Amino acid sequence: MPLLCDNAAMSKTVVFVLGPDRPGIIAAATRALFEQGCNLEDVSQTSLQGQFVGIFVAAAPARLTDAALLRALRGRLEPLGLSVELREIAAAGAPPAAAEPYVITTVGPDRPGLVAGIAGLLAEFGANITNLRAIARDRGAGQEYVTFYEVDLPAAVAGGAFRAAVRAWAGELGLDVNLQHREIFEQVHRV
Repeated sequence: MPLLCDNAAMSKTVVFVLGPDRPGIIAAATRALFEQGCNLEDVSQTSLQGQFVGIFVAAAPARLTDAALLRALRGRLEPLGLSVELREIAAAGAPPAAAEPYVITTVGPDRPGLVAGIAGLLAEFGANITNLRAIARDRGAGQEYVTFYEVDLPAAVAGGAFRAAVRAWAGELGLDVNLQHREIFEQVHRV
């Protein structure tokens, strides 16, 4: 019988799952959450070099303790070789400041510090990285590094200065860079 949830009486919990990738991990994690009466709100997962990383945000019923939820999740996931951790989300504070969403992609020779460099530059502008994907590809004569960043740039920051700084940084490192407002990126890449 399906469990009903009363969202007003629920607290939000973040579930972190990490370990060797294999089929059935998401099925096991979401089944455990469902059986405990949780409502799944957000999920982000990836597999990097054979390692599964998953983050699940779930609204948990007030009657459910963190210990009971953790026990249920570990009961399903530890036999799969996975570790599980929980963190309760604090009540929402002030709404986030107005921001403009951008997508930045870079392609170029792999070298230490590429992600740290652009992340530092983005931090200087107050940009929040909301999604990041970085992939090293072997191109025969050398390693090529491709990065994909989704960032929220504070609306108060001048877009032109931001674009110029990102392009200058990429040029110094010999990277091809593409920087677009997320709405334009989504229109251009619509399938």
